[in-house]
Amino acid sequence: MSESLPLRDRYLALIDEIIQLTLQGKISSGEMVYQKLQKGITSGTGEVFELALSDRFSAIQSQVDSEKDELKKAKATRSLRAIKTIQTQWQRYGEQNKATEAIATAAREITTAAPDERLATFLRFTDPNQKQLLNVQQLQQLSKALQQFAQADSDLQQLSQGITRGLAAWQRLQDHLLSWMYEQNRDLGFGGVPGENGPWATWAKQVKSELPQTLFHTLAMEQSAIEFAEQQSSMTLGDWVEMALVLQYVQRGLVNWFDQQAYNVQAGSKLSISTFLTFAVIWSQLANGFGSTAAYSNGASQIMLQILRNFALRPYFPLYGGIFASFSGNYLRDALDYLDEPLRQVEKTQEKARILTLLGSSQRALGQYKRSIQFHQQALEIARNAGDRPCEIANLNHLSRTYVQEQNYTEAINNSQRALILSRQAGDRTGEANALVNLGYSEVMEAQKQEQLEPETYETAINYLEQGLKLSEQLGDIQSKALCFSSLGIAYLVIGQPETAIKYLENGFKTAQISGDLYLQGRNLAYLADAYFRLLNSEKAIYTGSLGMYLLEQIASNEWRQPAGLLTILQGQIGVETFQNFLQQHRTKIIAIIGVDGYDYIPQLLEEYKRDI
Repeated sequence: MSESLPLRDRYLALIDEIIQLTLQGKISSGEMVYQKLQKGITSGTGEVFELALSDRFSAIQSQVDSEKDELKKAKATRSLRAIKTIQTQWQRYGEQNKATEAIATAAREITTAAPDERLATFLRFTDPNQKQLLNVQQLQQLSKALQQFAQADSDLQQLSQGITRGLAAWQRLQDHLLSWMYEQNRDLGFGGVPGENGPWATWAKQVKSELPQTLFHTLAMEQSAIEFAEQQSSMTLGDWVEMALVLQYVQRGLVNWFDQQAYNVQAGSKLSISTFLTFAVIWSQLANGFGSTAAYSNGASQIMLQILRNFALRPYFPLYGGIFASFSGNYLRDALDYLDEPLRQVEKTQEKARILTLLGSSQRALGQYKRSIQFHQQALEIARNAGDRPCEIANLNHLSRTYVQEQNYTEAINNSQRALILSRQAGDRTGEANALVNLGYSEVMEAQKQEQLEPETYETAINYLEQGLKLSEQLGDIQSKALCFSSLGIAYLVIGQPETAIKYLENGFKTAQISGDLYLQGRNLAYLADAYFRLLNSEKAIYTGSLGMYLLEQIASNEWRQPAGLLTILQGQIGVETFQNFLQQHRTKIIAIIGVDGYDYIPQLLEEYKRDI
């Protein structure tokens, strides 16, 4: 077989040779065919061989189908059996050489890309959404392959060195990936006291490379990743790639571990969610900070979008979730805003609709109702066009909740009714549970606005809420269940039944703790304080109101002012000293939930509220 022939012709000649040797009895087994393929196919050219094999198979099949001469037809049939053997062995070859092919393909595409496109090309091969994601060993081989093409101080050499250094840094770090979780009194998540023990500080101590270490230290101190990036004026491509690989492997390692903790109330999916969001935000901030260097900025945005796409298609993606407990820390306050601008550059995909859904619900928690509605309306249109019915229904439900917050009860009822009809048509039981709750909740609030005080006016609305709770309990859907308890509690508070309200609100708080939804935790506590206040139970009103105020303020929700106002009234009624004594009595329970710093911050928050009145 002549090496001078074009590649496709060479492969056609190889296929014909194997067929002839099979017909002559010189090839008598699949193993012999496999050996011929191994010798004849050049690494990285499998697509060309596959096209040649397909063409030759079609030609022989056509001959078998159309040939009238018996002898010629018999020969064509034997050739067809031979080429089917080649196809079988080619599949075996493909499986056994998939990794080699992937490495060769990556090396070829990176080296032939324009210099300013090489980083983006490399990042496609570390994308977790790819079918053939290169693992650590394959990346090491890719680094060696790139080194063969690299000239001194070239971008290819920098890329190769960055891969090698990044993998070495990750290998040093991976044994300490989870050690911070087992420190004494350590809460799971990314919050904590700046600079002390916690994930970022732990990783900063373990990684020896300067750039990843500096970034981890920056995050441990709750300083801006944007400012960190802006200060890296002398950073090389190798430095950037090293940092990128370390961050990518840390994020994936955490998600993999959290995903295995499905029955751990403290961990499980809520920490996977927090991890996805936290790292997506960090990459978005880095993209912002690297703005003066297009390749680095675009590369950071590329990784952020890869993370979001991977997250959006996870079974636990929180279509109905809010802000999660471990997604905290000052440098992450309002952090979801950082995802807004990059998402505008993304096409209208199913993944984009789901991320916009999360942005919308988070903006509602922050009190940004106009922005929340904009996000949900965008997501609704994209989800509808993408055929993502659960996402479409979720956004109708979210719009209903947001319109309630805006006191536009007519629109709230309309959207919840549409969600209920669509969910029943689609068999979306989670969507149906939420729609029932939203419909009942909207109708309770509408009746209150109209000052309809007769209990029978609320019976239908309460019935919807109870149906929603029953369905969410049947589904085992913690997020929806937390919302159902909360909505029922508020409804009973509205109709003047604080004792019944307390039962539901306490269950709502406990369920929100399990799901990790910080907004719902704070909201339930705020309304519990209201219920206890109506029952003249000052002690419990102070305990629940203080916790609710703190938790809502920590996620920058304007709703923290509701319990702050109630606590200020109570303080005026019973006196500062008695108020402080009641707070002190619950110190241990409060610290168990928000820590010593949180407890000490409560009086400061009250003073801030009074100054703003």
